[in-house]
Amino acid sequence: MLQPKTPVPAPDAIPERAADADLPGAPPPEVAEFIRFCHRRRPRAWPDLYDEMWVVAARREFNGWGFDQLEAYGVMFSLFEMPRLAAWVREVLAALPDAPEPVLVGPLGA
Repeated sequence: MLQPKTPVPAPDAIPERAADADLPGAPPPEVAEFIRFCHRRRPRAWPDLYDEMWVVAARREFNGWGFDQLEAYGVMFSLFEMPRLAAWVREVLAALPDAPEPVLVGPLGA
């Protein structure tokens, strides 16, 4: 049987993603504000903050923006876009002034 000289991708093959070196530096100002908004609501680091960001987008709690509006600024919640979103969150959180870690109250904090 003849083998093709170059591999032929399957029709439903997932395209390879760019390396982290292709990630943009700073997020757009609107995205940075969205990240800070979510972090003020639930002061957690990545990846825990991802859940809050998703909820805020689903409920349109930031400027009335849902998934479509956030996507226009580059915020996408797909697995393939996760490296860029994580890098943006790390950059925005690193620029925040140091704040004490939130204290749990109740049975979990005992």
